[in-house]
Parts: sequence; structure tokens; C-alpha cells
Amino acid sequence: MTHPPALSARNLDLPGVRHAFFTREGGVSEGVYASLNGGVGSRDEAARVGENRARMAARVGVAPERLLVPFQIHSADAMTVSEPWAPEDRPRCDGLVTREASLALGVTGADCGMLLFADARAGVIGACHSGWKGALGGMIEATVVAMEKQGARRADIHVALGPAIHPESYEVGPEFSARFIESDRAFARFFAPSPREGHSMFDLPGFIASRVEALGVASFESLAVDTYTDETRCFSYRRSVHRREPDYGRLVSAIALT
Repeated sequence: MTHPPALSARNLDLPGVRHAFFTREGGVSEGVYASLNGGVGSRDEAARVGENRARMAARVGVAPERLLVPFQIHSADAMTVSEPWAPEDRPRCDGLVTREASLALGVTGADCGMLLFADARAGVIGACHSGWKGALGGMIEATVVAMEKQGARRADIHVALGPAIHPESYEVGPEFSARFIESDRAFARFFAPSPREGHSMFDLPGFIASRVEALGVASFESLAVDTYTDETRCFSYRRSVHRREPDYGRLVSAIALT
């Protein structure tokens, strides 16, 4: 089977761990979904998405049905898994954790943060989808806590952030920034003036980094890839809206124990 290209994080190059931040390259989808669309929630042909996911699963060393991706709802909920589920039983959450070597954990994104976690010593891995709502609400923290319940130590957990929208591309209105600053005035540092009066540019990767680093994990790495501007490698919800496209593809990031 064809293995699609993928990005990787140096800090997740750990014994017994495989991971991949897949780009939009190397799949069979067409049009706005070209080509490695991993989004079952998109309006792409289901057979094409299935083939794309099978290629991703092969890249991280598992059977297609063992690449697990939840029904993401912008929550702060992380779930521990030990076996595959039927497609109709896909859990509604934004984080997955396991210590099973036969499973790969995945999350999708098209501007939101996709984070992969690994404690190679304990043999525990995690993945979470964290847009602004999840990052503010505690999604990253919930994933680390779920890993600790499986025997991980946060001092041994390495975390990497895949492609996400960057501050030069993420303009927000005053009500958005107010929500953050009302939560903590120190969060004002993640907003910069926008050319449009009353608006700001939000640093989602920077905010995510601050949340991860506050946890005292072993290391954090960001791939520093802007989904909005890197059209060759990335799908972007915001770019698709600005272009008035009918839909958009989803990137997948995945991690597995070998």
C-alpha cells in the first residue's frame, strides 16, 4: 500500500513510538479535498476517505479499523481506549489515550491544534484536538491527566503540535479576545492589533504552547506550519470560507505504540 508523506516532531522520535502529522498530500480525493482528506464529516466520497485513512493507518503500522479518531465536539473531554469501536459508536470527545500497542490514536484538524503525546517509559500515548475553545477549556490538561491515570508521568510526557492556523492568519473580533481576557488578564499577550479597527490577531499556537508548558511536561515542540498560508500541504477551514468554497478537507495526526 502507498504510504503518504507526513511531517514529524523530533521530540516524538522515541523508542516504541510511531507518529505522523499527515499533510493533504498522498491520497485519492479530488477537488477541494485533494488529496489526503481524512474527514469522515466532510462531504467527500466515503470510499475515498476510507482509502485515505487506510493509507494513514499503514504508515503508523496498524490495520485501518485500528486507527481511532473520535467525533470531535470542541470539548475538554479525554477518553481512554483499549479496543476499536464500530463507526456508528464513535465517541464524542476531543482526546484519546491508550497503552495498547495495537491501536493508533488520531485527531483531525483544518486550523485547530492537533497535539500528540507520548510517555515512552510508561508506554502511554495520547492525541487531542484543541482549537481555541478546547485550549481555553482545558482539553490539553485533560489529556495529560488521562495519561497519568494510565501510569504516565508528566515529567516524561513529550508533546508536539502539528499544523495549525498562525497569528498572521487568525483575525478575531472584540468579543473573542474579551472572552480570553475575562478568564485571565495575562492572556492579552496572545493578541496583537489587527489592521481592522477593533479586531485582533490571535496566536493560537502560542496559547497552546503556554498551556502545555505550564503542565511541566518533558518537552514541547511545534511544527510551526500555518494551515492557512501553506496551501500545498494543509487544508484550512478559514481559507475555504474566505474563498467561498463548498467544503474543506481535514488533516489527520496520529500516534501509535510499536
